[in-house]
Amino acid sequence: MSDPVGRTPAHSSREMRRYPWQVRDSGQLLLVVAAGVWLVAAVAQTAAEGLEDPRIAIAFGALIAFGEVLRLNLPGDRETAPIGFAGALAYALLINVGTKFVQHSAEQVVTVAAIGMIIGALPHLAVGRPARVSGMAARLLCVACVAYIFRPLASNSAVERHWGLAVALMTTLTVLALLLEAVLTALLRVDEQRARFRVALVDEMRVQLPLGAAVGASALLISFAAEVMGLAALAVFTAPLLVTQVAFRRYAGIRATYLQTVRALAKVTEIGGYVEAGHSERVSRLAVAIGRELGIHEPQLLELEYAALMHDIGQLSLHDPIPGGATVLVSRQDQQRIAELGADVIQQAQVLGSVAEIVRRQNEPYRDTDHAANGRAGSAEPSRPPLSSRIIKTANAFDDLVGSSLDPGRAAAAVQRLRLDTASEYDPATVEALSRVVNRRSVML
Repeated sequence: MSDPVGRTPAHSSREMRRYPWQVRDSGQLLLVVAAGVWLVAAVAQTAAEGLEDPRIAIAFGALIAFGEVLRLNLPGDRETAPIGFAGALAYALLINVGTKFVQHSAEQVVTVAAIGMIIGALPHLAVGRPARVSGMAARLLCVACVAYIFRPLASNSAVERHWGLAVALMTTLTVLALLLEAVLTALLRVDEQRARFRVALVDEMRVQLPLGAAVGASALLISFAAEVMGLAALAVFTAPLLVTQVAFRRYAGIRATYLQTVRALAKVTEIGGYVEAGHSERVSRLAVAIGRELGIHEPQLLELEYAALMHDIGQLSLHDPIPGGATVLVSRQDQQRIAELGADVIQQAQVLGSVAEIVRRQNEPYRDTDHAANGRAGSAEPSRPPLSSRIIKTANAFDDLVGSSLDPGRAAAAVQRLRLDTASEYDPATVEALSRVVNRRSVML
């Protein structure tokens, strides 16, 4: 590690001269534009033909708006509207309300769903919350796909008379809508967070599956029960989904509180003057970005975030703080002692065992060259640290060298300095992932 941090390698400077439009994706914009074009066409067609069954349209529009008001935050900064989505799907799949055969078009479904979503988003805007237009656009496109397939078939006498055929068709379309929402949301996360699509899709389906099953079941029950109960089915079969949503909201609230507690604990080292202000947050954000670059799934990413936030908590046991808190500049023995002490503190919580192990092994070298040089033939080589530990080691070293500086040259030189130690100290894969993350950030400055 002999290169000075201030020198910028030539290849890195060439990489950083790319323009922002070369790295910024426009997935969200494309999705919103597609939904907007579809909506304009649907509204124009509905206005030209007139509104069919206004009372039914208003009832379902009100349900969709109510669902948007009660949007649900899910792990991973996701936001969805289960009640509104179920109501929109039910309206798209509706055949009869009481004894009345409904004849609204697919364009009317899109219009009613969009108006309900917009009305439901207004209270969020009024209190300063983001509208989450991309999520609304994804849900609208899913409903539109179902409506444009099913509404022409709803008037078919075979579908109306044979409930077995209707159930099979409606169930298939509901599953298709839920899968399409997962795919679109995964694409949005790829666009926003640079996650790998396969990983993002698996995570999305894992998170959405329990709630998606409730949404699909509620939509089917409302559309079937409306023939017997009329519009009262909306209230009766929305209630179970509302209870499910409350349970999810409580779970999400517990997770958010837990993360806030971890963030507060991480601040203690900054308040005590043991590390530079903002160091733990920067290491955490960088570690998570590296983890996404390497294709780590969300449950492991959450553990990585916790461990990165608390990776320096062992410094609280030091009599004299390390200058600047830069553990990369002290001996390996001191680094390991800090890691052991931090892991012991975390272990006391008795719910973060895996996080404690990540912190405990964060300073171990990627390859133990001392063992290779001094070990006897046949002796077992020590296991490599967990991937999360190797990521934190890389992210922490980078931040110790760069700090809060936004200078691309300094960042590139720090990455190059870590590359020189990939033979033993740092995992080459994590350093290269760090390089890609840093390069993207530098281009966008």
